Amino acid sequence: MPGAALLLVATVAVVELSEQPCQTAAPLSSPAMAAAASIFLDVFFIRPDLNRPIDDTAKPLCPIRLPKFHVAAKVARMKRRDFLKTSLAGSAAALVTSCTTNSDTALDPLSHLRSFEWSEATISQLRSAMLAGRVTAAAITSHYLRRIRDLDQRGPKLNAVIEVNPDALALAEALDQERKTRGPRGPMHGIPVLIKDNIATRDKMMTTAGSLALVGAKPPSDAFLVQRLRAAGAVILGKTNLSEWANFRSTRSTSGWSGRGGLTLNPYVLDRNPSGSSSGSGAAAAADLCTVAVGTETDGSITSPSSYCGLVGLKPTLGLISRSGIVPISHSQDTAGPMTRTVADAAILLGCLVGPDADDPATAGAAGKIAPDYTAFLDTAALGGARLGVARKFFGFMPAVDQLMEDAIAAMKGQGALISDPADLPSHGKFGDAEDEVLLCEFKADLNKYLTWLGPSAPVKSLADIIQFNEINQAKEMRWFGQELFHRAQAKGPLTEKTYLDALAKNRRLGREEGIDAVMDRLKLDALIAPTTGPAQRTDLLWGDRDTGGCTTPAAVAGYPHITVPMGTVNGLPVGLSFFGRAWSEPKLLSLAFAFEHLAQARRSPQFLATLPT
Repeated sequence: MPGAALLLVATVAVVELSEQPCQTAAPLSSPAMAAAASIFLDVFFIRPDLNRPIDDTAKPLCPIRLPKFHVAAKVARMKRRDFLKTSLAGSAAALVTSCTTNSDTALDPLSHLRSFEWSEATISQLRSAMLAGRVTAAAITSHYLRRIRDLDQRGPKLNAVIEVNPDALALAEALDQERKTRGPRGPMHGIPVLIKDNIATRDKMMTTAGSLALVGAKPPSDAFLVQRLRAAGAVILGKTNLSEWANFRSTRSTSGWSGRGGLTLNPYVLDRNPSGSSSGSGAAAAADLCTVAVGTETDGSITSPSSYCGLVGLKPTLGLISRSGIVPISHSQDTAGPMTRTVADAAILLGCLVGPDADDPATAGAAGKIAPDYTAFLDTAALGGARLGVARKFFGFMPAVDQLMEDAIAAMKGQGALISDPADLPSHGKFGDAEDEVLLCEFKADLNKYLTWLGPSAPVKSLADIIQFNEINQAKEMRWFGQELFHRAQAKGPLTEKTYLDALAKNRRLGREEGIDAVMDRLKLDALIAPTTGPAQRTDLLWGDRDTGGCTTPAAVAGYPHITVPMGTVNGLPVGLSFFGRAWSEPKLLSLAFAFEHLAQARRSPQFLATLPT
């Protein structure tokens, strides 16, 4: 059969395939159609191993089972028209889409941005494709760079990426050559990653925490986690925008805004907030601007934007990932972590980030606690017999979110989970001002230490210098909100003061032995569950953020792990379900999150709506 005709037949087969309902096995009209579709999908799609049980291939694309000519159940959630746009390439696209593209574009000017050759692609899918020689790291990187250009810098202008790495394509090409000569460097060889703009890189990109005060600063080395990513073979695609200074400048700030980067939009509904402070990492990963992203959290800055943006977000135990080379807030609470579209990708990325670092003493506590492969714990049956405690005091801020939680609890019970309800923390609501006191004191000390690390050429040398810079540059830096937290932090004394030491001890006691550990020990739990946040609020630069509820503080203050997984949507806006627990319980939490992810199948790709329909 001539090539063009084969593509046309394959296209017809794929169209017929896409008409079939998801999660059913439907025969194609003929063996020839099935064979043509199989060839088409082999050429243009990344196909999972059909003989392997579902584990880390989150949404395999319509695998054809021959000779029965049936379409497998697990079809990516696409409408027929979206499937056509996503799946056609080269001459097939020219043959089939010519009769639909113009009218579609006229009705929906963003339609071409919603289609993407590797939509929702996972690390494992891309890795398998590169291993088989079907695609190169350079080709994948080029596609993401075009996606950033068309969707982030133009079109809806998500403004999630604050800076593209000018060497990204060259790095990808070098990794392709390295694969040919020496094999893959590590588990993320050739995988494009975006990292938050408070994570230092020693390259042509800047590291500014979103502040104009750090423009021109040259870190002396990569952050430790960046060294780990490079060692694993990742392509550092660029830096993401964030809430300036990780949202620790003002009590009236707007998440996702920075003086250098401007405002990041939520890709689900553009006038809604992406949350923060890892706003750009969340929006970018959700919108397919990268394969995976890295964020940082002090209290909620990974898990909250992951919930708002329909992602899996993992805040690990304090010390599992080094903080050296990251612009800090608090050494008692800061950590980096994965922000991904699947739990399997979070597990792979976590394994590439962890490791001991002499420059971060907290990592010494992880000795003997690091798993060699976090994907080994992923088990779709993990909910069977799992003891889960419902942290009820985090409910009640929105009936629709409560109903999603009730549905999730019922579904997990149906899988054999043993539910303790309620399982509230004894310390709930008792932290008072202790967390703020610790953060303010540590911010001044830790930031001044980081600025010293930058060296004598740094444009600012202290928190006091930054405060002065902002006063001089009010029109650019303080148009929407001030720097009250900076002033309060600058007024704090050294970390030897009793007020600070008492607050730190209180935090640890309430977060750990009188908090998470207490309820888990009493009820013999594997994890606690709660809604991560409510749905995204409308962005309001004048009034700043509003509280939409959340359960992030206990794990943040304790330094314990917390993972959020998409649970459902409220009027099209994502909401996450949280699993959190004891220190170093990442394997258990990943296992539970993976099982829930496969049970709920709740992630939906963003549609870039201008506003919610009325």
